[in-house]
Amino acid sequence: MQTMGSVDVGQMAPEFSLKGPGGQPVTLSEYRGKKNVILVFFPLAFSPTCAHQLPTVEQDAARFARLDAVVLGISVDSHHANAAFAHKLRLSFPLLSDFQRATSAAYGVLNTERGYSERAIFVIDRQGRVIHRDVSPAPGDIEQMPSNAKALEALEAQR
Repeated sequence: MQTMGSVDVGQMAPEFSLKGPGGQPVTLSEYRGKKNVILVFFPLAFSPTCAHQLPTVEQDAARFARLDAVVLGISVDSHHANAAFAHKLRLSFPLLSDFQRATSAAYGVLNTERGYSERAIFVIDRQGRVIHRDVSPAPGDIEQMPSNAKALEALEAQR
């Protein structure tokens, strides 16, 4: 696996502007000073492991919200494919299109050999700083998905 860049705990999270539902832009900075942000990178819409991972995030969406966090899913798929995938999975959080792959690269999770991101969760505090990073060592293995529980613990520790 070849990845570019790297974002570690304690660093400022790279800014992005990605197409979300309806093709509307979503930026990280729109949450700065207002909300914590959970970024959930997933390789490809409609793939079996992603179809398992995202519903587990949805199960914890209310807990993330109680900790004043918004969840944003990110993949290299088009915003049209992500909208259809979110609808199929009945997700309450938006899926964003990193079609140009710049955000996946900036966060150090772009697999350049395969052309899509690794499976990862980043927790970003209200000030825009990364407080938790969990990148799966085996993105196709359901048993090695990034932990929602650890992301929730990172948010709890901020209180």
